Amino acid sequence: MIHLDRLRWMGVLLGVRHRPAVPGPLAPRSALVLLLAAFPLAHPARSAEVQLQCQGTLLEARGSAERKRPLARIAFSLNLEAEAPTADGALARLQARLAGVRSALRGLGVEGLEVGSPSTWPRPAEPGRPALVQANLPVAGKLAAQQLQGLVRRVGALPGVRLAPVSPEADPAGAEASRQALLAAAFQDAEAQVRPLAQLIGRTRLVPLQIQVEGGGGPVMMRAAMAEAAPPPFDPAELPKPTDRLAMLVQFCAVQNRY
Repeated sequence: MIHLDRLRWMGVLLGVRHRPAVPGPLAPRSALVLLLAAFPLAHPARSAEVQLQCQGTLLEARGSAERKRPLARIAFSLNLEAEAPTADGALARLQARLAGVRSALRGLGVEGLEVGSPSTWPRPAEPGRPALVQANLPVAGKLAAQQLQGLVRRVGALPGVRLAPVSPEADPAGAEASRQALLAAAFQDAEAQVRPLAQLIGRTRLVPLQIQVEGGGGPVMMRAAMAEAAPPPFDPAELPKPTDRLAMLVQFCAVQNRY
C-alpha cells in the first residue's frame, strides 16, 4: 500500500503530465469505478500510524496500462533425454548429447547458459520394447532474437532434444523507464474514470489519498515449432512483442474547488 504523504517518488508521478513523454505506445485499460461513501468520511489505512481523512466523497478506481517494447532476445528452455539398458549407460549417452547441445548453443552466441541436474528413472518393459533406464536433463539460456531459426533448426534437430516455449524479452536497460511510464499511464487511467462521476456530483477537485500498485503480467510465451517443420524459416519478427503491464488501485477524495 502506497501513501502519498510518505513516499517522495509519488510527487514525480503526479507531475508526470508536464514531463516529456517516454517513447512507446501506452494503452490504458478500462476498470470499474466505485462510489464508496459521502461527506464526511474517514478511511483507516493499514498502518496504525496513519489515518486518511476525506472531507468530501471517497471514489475508488482501478487503473491499468500496458506498453509494448522492442524484442531484444529470447529466453529458451529444453529437455535433453537419453536412454540405455543401465543408468550408467543412459547418463553417458546424455552427457555426450549435452556436449553437442553446448556446442550448437555456443555457436549461436548463447548467454547465461544453465544446465540442471540430471535425473534417471526406469522404464518398464512393454510389448516389443525392452526395459530401459531413461535420463533427463534441463537446459536453459538466452539468445539474440535473430537466432530463433538456429535454435529450432540446429539445436532442435539434435538427438534427444525437446524444445519448450520460448519467451520474448525486451532490453533490460529500458525496464525502469517503462515502469515509470506505466505508473503515469495507470494513474491517469484511474483519474479519468472517476472524474466524470466527481463532476456529476459537483465535486470537481480530486485529491489522491492512497495508491496500491499491483503486479503486472509476465511475458507472452510462444511455442517454437520443432525441427521437422517445413520452410519458410522461423521469423523472430513474428514473435509477440514483449509487453509490460501494470495496474493500480487508487482512492481519490472528491471535493469542491476552492477559489
